[in-house]
Parts: sequence; C-alpha cells; structure tokens
Amino acid sequence: MTTAPRVALIHYWLVGMRGGEKVLEALCRMYPQADIFTHVHDSAAMSDTIRAHRVTQTSVGRLPFAKRMYQSYLPFMPGALEALDLTGYDLVISSEAGPAKGVIVPPDAFHLCYVHSPMRYLWDQYNVYRDGAGMLTRAAMPLLAPRLRMWDVTSAARVDSFLANSTHVANRVNKYWRRDAAVVHPPVDVAAFAPVPRAEHGDFYLWAGELAPYKRPDLAIAAFRELGLPLVMIGGPEKTRARLAATAPDNVTLLGKTDFATLKSHMARCRALIFPGEEDFGLVPVEVMASGRPVIAYGRGGALDTVIDGETGLLFRDQSVDGLVTAVRDFEASGLADADPARLVAHAGQFDEAAFRRGVLGALEATNLGINPVIHENANFIL
Repeated sequence: MTTAPRVALIHYWLVGMRGGEKVLEALCRMYPQADIFTHVHDSAAMSDTIRAHRVTQTSVGRLPFAKRMYQSYLPFMPGALEALDLTGYDLVISSEAGPAKGVIVPPDAFHLCYVHSPMRYLWDQYNVYRDGAGMLTRAAMPLLAPRLRMWDVTSAARVDSFLANSTHVANRVNKYWRRDAAVVHPPVDVAAFAPVPRAEHGDFYLWAGELAPYKRPDLAIAAFRELGLPLVMIGGPEKTRARLAATAPDNVTLLGKTDFATLKSHMARCRALIFPGEEDFGLVPVEVMASGRPVIAYGRGGALDTVIDGETGLLFRDQSVDGLVTAVRDFEASGLADADPARLVAHAGQFDEAAFRRGVLGALEATNLGINPVIHENANFIL
C-alpha cells in the first residue's frame, strides 16, 4: 500500500509577496498538503495560496517586533532553524535567500534547496550592506559575519541537492558553498501580460521595480538627463521616490507604486525596459517581454539568462552613465524597438510555472532517493 509523503516547505520569512514568495506559491500548488516553516509570518501580507497551508514560525517569530525587525534577528536564525522538529517528513524543500537551508532533516528524508541567492549581506554584497547600515549594525557586522559565514557553509553540506534560479546564482553557490546547483528558473506569470497594437505604443522608456540602490534608479535618471528622452519610473517606497523626483529632470516621471493595471499598461506600451542593475534573476524583464516589448539590460546577473542580445533586447557591459547612454542610442539605431512582439512573447513563455514544475520534478527524478518516486500529473509524488 502506498501512502502520500509528508512534505515540509522551509522559507526564510513571510512578511510580503515578492519573487521568493511567488516561488513558494508555486511549490504550494505542487504540494497542497505541505506544511510551511518560516522564521516570521505575517498572515495578512500573504496570498490565499500560502494562507491555505499550516504555517509554523521558528522562535524568531516570538521575538519583540519580529514582523518589522526580522532582519535584525539574523544571528538567532541558525539556532532557530536547527531547533525545528521535522520528524516524519519525507521531502523537505527549502527556499533560500535568508537562512532557510540549515534545518536538520530526518536521515531518511530528502532535502532539496531552491536558492534565490546566497545571503548577499554575508558574501558578495557585504560591504554594500555594511556601508548603508546604521551605526550599531556597522559595528556589529564584522563581529557576527565570520561566524555566520561558517554556519552558512557548514549548513550547505546538509542539503542533498541544490537548484538555483539562474546561472549567476549557481555560480555563486559553487563559489561560496562549493556545491553544484542545477538551474531552474523561477515561475513567472507570463499569461498575465500581453502585447497591445503597435498604434498604442508610446515613445517613453520604462524603469520598474523597487527603488533600491542595487537596482540603479540613479543611473537611469542620470542617463536620461543626458539623453533628454522620456522615461517613466514605477516603484516605491514613497520616501525614495520623493527624494529622487526632487532632482529628476522634466523628461523623467516617477509615478511611485501603481496598481497592476497601470504597470501592465506601461509594460505593453513602452519603447523598451531600462534594466541597469545586476539581479539574481529579475522578473521584470520577463514580464516586459511577455508584454511584447524589448529590454535594455546591464549584461550581468540574471539578465544573461533571460535577454537574448540583439533579438529580445540589448545587453550593455559598462554600468555607468556613459555606458547606458550609449546602449540607448545603440538600441535606437538597431531597429529593436520594432521587434516582433510574438517573438518576444514566445521567448518569455519558457519562464512560466509549467517550466518551473518540470525543473523541480526533474531534479527529484534525477536523484537517487532510495524510494523510487513516481511523479503524477498533479505534481505530487507517492512513495
């Protein structure tokens, strides 16, 4: 007699719906009976898909103001993960961008880790985060980071198999943890986007996303100050939007956060997306290509997996004002603004949720679990 396996999903924290939570949603749909474990859980900020599952917080979630100050409690997270009791679970899938993979699983369970990114603030972005932190955090980071790095590397040895959301992340997994990771791109809801007739296309360029320093909104504004072409920027937070808008030229419009209909309309009508930051994967370029429009992206990070240079967009190598100005002028001369929307939509289609499912299930099929799993159409497996 066969019995359904018990599946545990480990996610770093659940305080908002961003890219990592979209991956968790897809895993929830694959394993509707799975239990979720996380450090901090804000149920009101979650989707119905995630709320339908039983969610257990680690001890970090019981600390004061955890929903707001969760990142300050990073030093407590390794111990909190190791204290979780996962007895009886057959499959554990951890979703790693903050500490999640360090759980201790039963000896006969299989641990698959999906990596959005090794913790940036411990590794390649350590100095960036430290320089931008407050006085107390700047003083504490050099004291805490070495021990946390050692735990991060040690806990990687507990994982049976790794998946990475891009080639860029797979390379960093190998660099910092000395483990191999197969690339399975995260699920993008490409069906939610669609082209509009050419007559509805505008003459503006688009920048979209959180106004975070590493996404380089400052670079986009400076380049378009020189170009004099219209640029629309969508994203918050409001405090950052107001600061940037105060010095932006007249040809740059900062709309702040908008509803989905407004964002979708701008994606489908823009001349091209401006994507000047280095990201682990980057959902926005795929969403814009699913809207039938091309992308001008900095040629590092996840954009190398999603944008085909000269076909679905243009990649530039010099992350500077001059580099972006040159890229936009090259784009104007290339004819890419008239690229076939159907070609762009077809390219974006390879990043849909079905492709993500196949990748995850393929990783489970390819491993020697010792239990001969049978994969079913509903994406659950039976022992």
